[in-house]
Amino acid sequence: MIGFDLTKEQLECQKMAREFAEKEIKPYAAELDKRPETAFDWNIVRRFAKANLLGLNVPKEYGGLGVDMMTAVIVAEEIGAACLGIMSAAAGNWLATTCLKHVGTENQKRRYLTRCCGGNALLAALAVTEAEAGSDMAGIKTLAVRNGDHYILNGTKIFITNAGLANFYIVFATSDPKKRHSGLNAFIVDGDSPGLTLGAVEDKIGLRASQVGTLIFKDVKVPVENLLGAENTGFLIAMQTLDMSRPCLGGAGVGVSRAAYEIALSYARERKQYGRPIIENQAISFMLADMAIEIEAARLLTWKAAWLIDQGMDSTKASSMCKVFSTEMAERVCSRAIQILGAHGYTRDWPVEKYYRDAKAMAIYEGTNQIQRMIIASML
Repeated sequence: MIGFDLTKEQLECQKMAREFAEKEIKPYAAELDKRPETAFDWNIVRRFAKANLLGLNVPKEYGGLGVDMMTAVIVAEEIGAACLGIMSAAAGNWLATTCLKHVGTENQKRRYLTRCCGGNALLAALAVTEAEAGSDMAGIKTLAVRNGDHYILNGTKIFITNAGLANFYIVFATSDPKKRHSGLNAFIVDGDSPGLTLGAVEDKIGLRASQVGTLIFKDVKVPVENLLGAENTGFLIAMQTLDMSRPCLGGAGVGVSRAAYEIALSYARERKQYGRPIIENQAISFMLADMAIEIEAARLLTWKAAWLIDQGMDSTKASSMCKVFSTEMAERVCSRAIQILGAHGYTRDWPVEKYYRDAKAMAIYEGTNQIQRMIIASML
């Protein structure tokens, strides 16, 4: 039988995440949105660490909260409703820990997953994208050459969330560019490795609270024991990691949309024109109705993808679907919220313009929505 009741534990996590978002994120979101791109606020990390949310999906034996995917999606919605920018710093950890959790050795998990948990938790990141390898991972040029008991990495990664901040990175490199997909490997690279430097930090229109930048690898030595999974399985590891992370992105899309919708609804009830609240005008009420419909539909599609993962079933198509629908829905809902607020919505006096700028990024990262449509179409 199909049911939509959350468990006691899920309700408790939802309450915890909502209270955390309201107290520890929302009051600082506008301020951090205006910060210089090179002035990362480490208080973000400390707040998440105190609540152990950087270790959201890390198994309890390594110090994390060990929640299932459905619970992670619920938490992502609450944090996304407060600030997508702040959430993306934590999401960098979730990507890295998801990868480690599923393909790491016991020694790798003990050494690295524990760093992302508890009150002293540190940041982590996934490093995939390059100048000629965004959607096409087979185009990765960062080279990993075996030399005795180490690999030597040379190359450049761009648009990396938590670049220059992470304690360790999951880095995808190739043993031979001519092998394309079949030559890719994944490595755990310590953030303080000699030869690893931070390049440019991006000046973004949204997600201003997170740091995104370039990583430069020049003869970086990585121990053989830091290879993730079997040799030449990097492409499969990346695809599996992203399949399992996209429902959280869907949840974040639902969260930011819900926040924009609630502001627009409240405004429409109070704002009067022609002697009555504007919500009594059909043009406005129908916009709000469409917003409510799309938010609910996105949440249900996201929950289905999360449920499939928790059941150990194939979630690839559902994960891509929820990513496409939720992120594009977020853009539409945030745009409509600006329209309902009129000139107020176009100013920084109200947060809906920030929601719109932040939401735009979700259709681009973790696999563009055009790539998601290719994945969905291939499975029809």
